[in-house]
Amino acid sequence: MAAPLAFITGASSGIGQALAWRYHQAGWRLALVARRASVVEDWARAHGVAADRCAVYAADVTDTGAIAAAARACIAAQGLPDHVVANAGISIGMDSAEREDLDVMARTLATNVTGMAATFHPFVAPMRARGKGTLVGIASVAGIRGLPGHGAYCASKAAAIAYCESLRGELRDAGVRVVTLCPGYVDTPLTRQNRYGMPFLLRPGDFADRAFAAIAAGASYRVIPWQMGVVAKLLRLLPNPVFDRLLAGRPRKHRTLH
Repeated sequence: MAAPLAFITGASSGIGQALAWRYHQAGWRLALVARRASVVEDWARAHGVAADRCAVYAADVTDTGAIAAAARACIAAQGLPDHVVANAGISIGMDSAEREDLDVMARTLATNVTGMAATFHPFVAPMRARGKGTLVGIASVAGIRGLPGHGAYCASKAAAIAYCESLRGELRDAGVRVVTLCPGYVDTPLTRQNRYGMPFLLRPGDFADRAFAAIAAGASYRVIPWQMGVVAKLLRLLPNPVFDRLLAGRPRKHRTLH
């Protein structure tokens, strides 16, 4: 029998690349998607990932036609994946007083929410027909409570969490699992320019190990690391005036123009 297949978006760096390596170490075949396909191809060669174990597809998840085409190409060449990991995402600060930052919000939502749905879409019907499969959405603890200067990112991740929960209910009786993973701080190109402290910071490989274990254990929702889950729950319980005072003066994420 062929080894199981994982379809992973945003595989050119950070969490996506770490997840690709973790799946490879577990003996899975890979279908890796990124805008920068050449970067993924170079990574696969450098890590000794055999060509018959890995295929790379160039697509931007905000282009629904492109990601659908990548999915069709994957199914035709490698078969229907066992796991689909919608990982591609962006994180940019915003200020609603600035007109150009409305475009930042639209772009963030298009990538982090609509891009996730577009990634899952081509696989839902065939997985339902097969009676099994797993769809994994990478959200964030930032989706649990809004942070000043992070309006676009927090809104997108809150939407991703709600979307995955809705999809989980829709597919509950179809044999298709939906898993929501909420990373805390992970040392990636997205976080290295943050201007504030990042407690419980994980290396990408450590996150990938814990994520892979959570998926294998049948979790439907998991915050990684668990300590950030506790922090997030406590923040959710704080009254608004206390929460607002706690975050007053906190450095904000860089905007696109800065």
